[in-house]
Amino acid sequence: MTVHTLIALVHDRPGVLHRIVTLLRRRGYNIVSLAVGRSETAGISRLTLAVSIDDATQVVKQLDRLVEVIGVADATAVPTVTRETALLKVRATNDTRDTIAAQALAAGGHVLDLGDDDVIVEITESPEQVEEFVSAMRVFGIAELMRTGRLAMMRGRTPRVLEAPNDYRAQADGAPNEEAA
Repeated sequence: MTVHTLIALVHDRPGVLHRIVTLLRRRGYNIVSLAVGRSETAGISRLTLAVSIDDATQVVKQLDRLVEVIGVADATAVPTVTRETALLKVRATNDTRDTIAAQALAAGGHVLDLGDDDVIVEITESPEQVEEFVSAMRVFGIAELMRTGRLAMMRGRTPRVLEAPNDYRAQADGAPNEEAA
C-alpha cells in the first residue's frame, strides 16, 4: 500500500474532524497521520491527511462530498514541501547528554531542556528525516515521544480546489462582502 498525502480545505466548525475520521473509519482506511489547523482565511481550516491505501481517488471523492469540505486534493504525485515536528524526551546520563545534544543539532533539531535524567529535543524536518532521528535516539531510550503528523503544501500555484470561497476571502481581506450588499 502507498501512503497518500491529501490536503483539504474545511469549514472551521464543531464536528468536522469527527465526520472526516468517521467516513474513513467506516470504509476501513488507515490514517497514518492527521494534522489540522487554521488557514490563512478566517473560518476555514487546512487539513493534511496521510492515508495508507492503493488508490486515493475514491477517498478524495468521498471526502469532497462532505458538506463541510470545501475542497480536497491528492498531493502525493505533485511537488510538495512536507514537514513534521517531533518532541522527544530522551533518557540521558552525564556520559550521554552531550552526545544526544550533538546528534540533535547535527540532525537539525534543537535542545529545549537539559534535565538531570533526560533531554527534551525538538526536530522539524521531512517525515522520513524525523523517523531517522527518532530511530537514532532509541539507543539512548525514549521516555516520551510526540509527533505532529505530516504537514504538506503543494509547491507553485495553489490549486483552485484548495482556494477559499470568495465570501470567506472577502471577510479575511477586510473587503466588503458582495453577498451582504
